Amino acid sequence: MGIWARARGWRGRTRVAKVDSYTRWLLYALICVYPLFNGMTALLGREPVAARVLGALSVVQVLLGVRVLQRSFDHYLWKKAAPWWPLAGQVALLLGEMGAVAAAIRADSAPHPTTYGLLLMHGWLATFGPYSLMSRFRHYAAVCAGSAGVMAAAVGALGATFGAVAMMALMVLGLGMWVALCVRTSGWMLSVMWELDEAKKAQAQLAVAEERLRFGRDLHDVLGRNLAVIALKSELAVQLAQRGSPAALEQMTEVQQLAQDSQREVREVVRGYREADLRTELVGARGVLSAAGIDCRFDDAPGRELPPPVQSALAWVVREATTNVLRHADAGRCAVRMRIVDDAAVLVMENDGVREGGPRAGTGSGSGLAGLRERLDALGGTITVERPGAKMFRVTAEVPLAGGATPRDGDTTGEVESVAGSAPVLDGLAPSEGGRAPEGDGGFASRGGSGERPAVGAGSWLGGEA
Repeated sequence: MGIWARARGWRGRTRVAKVDSYTRWLLYALICVYPLFNGMTALLGREPVAARVLGALSVVQVLLGVRVLQRSFDHYLWKKAAPWWPLAGQVALLLGEMGAVAAAIRADSAPHPTTYGLLLMHGWLATFGPYSLMSRFRHYAAVCAGSAGVMAAAVGALGATFGAVAMMALMVLGLGMWVALCVRTSGWMLSVMWELDEAKKAQAQLAVAEERLRFGRDLHDVLGRNLAVIALKSELAVQLAQRGSPAALEQMTEVQQLAQDSQREVREVVRGYREADLRTELVGARGVLSAAGIDCRFDDAPGRELPPPVQSALAWVVREATTNVLRHADAGRCAVRMRIVDDAAVLVMENDGVREGGPRAGTGSGSGLAGLRERLDALGGTITVERPGAKMFRVTAEVPLAGGATPRDGDTTGEVESVAGSAPVLDGLAPSEGGRAPEGDGGFASRGGSGERPAVGAGSWLGGEA
């Protein structure tokens, strides 16, 4: 590989990989520096034979030390096989160097043995550097202390003074700790950097997976009910057309509007800007259920304005629960009640259309309910599914208020009515005619107008304005 190809490869590396290469090559260079300035001087100069042998051993050891250190880093960082046999060769060369140093001190009349001790520095780095990456630190420290004792005993046996013996022991021990500081600490820092890099990649992958789950959940919530309503109205239009009723055209017009609104909502989901609106969902749910021949009552009088995140979460509950009524129930009546209980918004939706073999209480195994549970969990809320009667089905969603809620305009009572544990919402519910909510019941339709059921195509079941 040419130098330019290597340069291009370097530019293509990540910053962590560049730091890894820089750290390694710095240590490789550190191993080679001492033989160049000390070993070659001893080998080529007018030194005793033992000093020349020491220089030759140093040159041989440095040729092998770089490769051993490289494999030791791979073992420390990537759990590859440890180079124990090459390290044993480094140990043999180091022992030969130590013997050569002892012989040189004995042959040299100089009172200071530190010059030959410096010749051992590169040998220690090339031997104990890899070993510090391949063993536990306490084992490494014990070996360093033992080596210092052996070296001091050898120098003392050759007749060196006490000061020279102490100096040699401290030098060897200090050199071992210095090697650990240079090599093992470098390996530890590289290990932390690579772990952080892997964690960053894993975090990015999790973010992508979470976004895919969110996107799938939103598509289910948006299209699931809309397709169910389109199928219902198309079937009704077919029946009306077979009887020659002009109302079939009106039903197909509403189907067209639903399809167009569904396209708009899918685009909004793709852009990630869509938020459900509680009031719109309540009006739309009442209109669709009434069109399916289900008598509806919506009692929405919590006494204060709900925070936007809470409204959005409960709007998705209304949407999913309505979809389930259309798809999985043979309901004749349906009721929704909204209250605030202990600083939490509680929405209860019941119907009397449980089929045989339908979902059991508390299961909530469908993907729609699982998506709702995820939405409410993000706000600290809960959703439960119950069957309080033989054919009754109840969905209860509870979401803590985020705080800062203000009283609803024109409503100073701020009454709180308990929902949990109360009688079924459907008790006493009289069938409404033509989808009209009972007058004076405090329902959603009784505020802001005549209470007439809006047409499905006019406004919104899909997130448009009612």
